[in-house]
Amino acid sequence: MTLAAAGQFCATGCIVENLASVKTLIHKSVESGAKVLFLPEASDYIARSPAETVALAKPIDQSEFVIGIQQELRNLDTPLEVSVGIHEAVENEDRCKNVLLWINSGGEVTQRYQKLHLFDVNLKNGPILMESRSVQPGQEVLPPFDTVLGKIGYAICYDIRFPEHSLRLRTLGADIITYPSAFTVRTGQAHWELLGRSRAVDTQTYVIMPAQVGAHDPDGKRRSWGHAMIIDPWGTVLAQCSDTDSVPRICLADIDLEVVKKVRTDMPLWQQRRGIDVYGYDV
Repeated sequence: MTLAAAGQFCATGCIVENLASVKTLIHKSVESGAKVLFLPEASDYIARSPAETVALAKPIDQSEFVIGIQQELRNLDTPLEVSVGIHEAVENEDRCKNVLLWINSGGEVTQRYQKLHLFDVNLKNGPILMESRSVQPGQEVLPPFDTVLGKIGYAICYDIRFPEHSLRLRTLGADIITYPSAFTVRTGQAHWELLGRSRAVDTQTYVIMPAQVGAHDPDGKRRSWGHAMIIDPWGTVLAQCSDTDSVPRICLADIDLEVVKKVRTDMPLWQQRRGIDVYGYDV
């Protein structure tokens, strides 16, 4: 068993303040004995407009936010690896990329995934969010990769609503799927836990859901649901952060690959799965 931490905090448009919050979560994780810290989507910043979202984005190797995390990890006495969502600039483009990075304990970026499904939603009596105005969609699933926890599959926020993505990650060997998010309050109240537990049961993987929480600007127009959580392959919520405030928090759970093995042995879904013969495609 290996201890994982799911982080929760409230990012604003101030990259310096957001980096300070992340450093707090890094040290909380180390002090708690976690080997990996999972951070939310858009941990570097949440801007007030599509134009500001694009303007603040930088290439990964020039991002003071990413560089700050890399330096912090290199200075730790105890090894910690970090999964973190950021924005990435696109040269000669009026949109940026929403990406998820894996940074190892030596401060190296070893994995990068670009969000496939963009959140374009107009909710009645709720927020109007058109992510595609400022973000360029990804075009490929990143194959799961080896970590101290097991094989991790990458997805981001709105990807959780598309089960074919998680099923593909499971087919490719994922033991764990992470969904770093900035869920709106209304969609979070209705679907956050439901979707997380469903993806865990669908794929028989651990699901780790770091989250943004609270108001991202002074007028409170953009608010995130929080409730960062870790779910086991049977759909049990093992740990969850409170949303009583926006203080940077972590929740912790052991990742036990024997649990993954047992669930898959007891209920051998992938041996029983029908594919192209019935549905016309395989995942």
